[in-house]
Amino acid sequence: MEIRDYQIEDETSWVRCRVLSFLDTAYYDIVAREKERYQHPSIELVAVENGVVIGLLDIECEEEPNAICTAHETLGAMIWHLAVHPDYRRKGIGTSLLNEAQKRLKEKQITYLEAWTRDDKWVQRWYLKQQFMKLSTYLHVYVNGNNGIRSQVSGLIPVQSFCQYTGTDWDMIKKRYKRVHECTGFVKML
Repeated sequence: MEIRDYQIEDETSWVRCRVLSFLDTAYYDIVAREKERYQHPSIELVAVENGVVIGLLDIECEEEPNAICTAHETLGAMIWHLAVHPDYRRKGIGTSLLNEAQKRLKEKQITYLEAWTRDDKWVQRWYLKQQFMKLSTYLHVYVNGNNGIRSQVSGLIPVQSFCQYTGTDWDMIKKRYKRVHECTGFVKML
């Protein structure tokens, strides 16, 4: 296995790895047909075996504090994508990608790393094992129909909505809506 910078030629393999990696997680329906591009400087790494992407890590770096991240008043970086193909999990690939990224982040004088994930306990345990600390939590709420959602645009009728709930009555939200995920932020000082 080789860890290296993402190259445009990796895009199809990158997308396949990301899709397959997310299928058995709370992000199972977040499907993208192409790789995301970033507004700020980024570290985009892939783990490759036999020419195929088996792991990936995308991190966007701040040029000014709080441009992307929220945890501190110093320069931070956000993990947008971290995934390991299901056939290659539990072999240290995610940790190897993170270790390489942390070296590069320190060279860029980034002082902390932030990540957000949903309620997959095994993913949260991995972040804690990597010495991230829990930052905060809010709810991702999927709403079908116009169940409490109204449009201010005439003729625009909500059919499905994805919402973030930052209030305190989590029990009410969890009872009212069928699909609710706890989204937890993690932070690691570098």
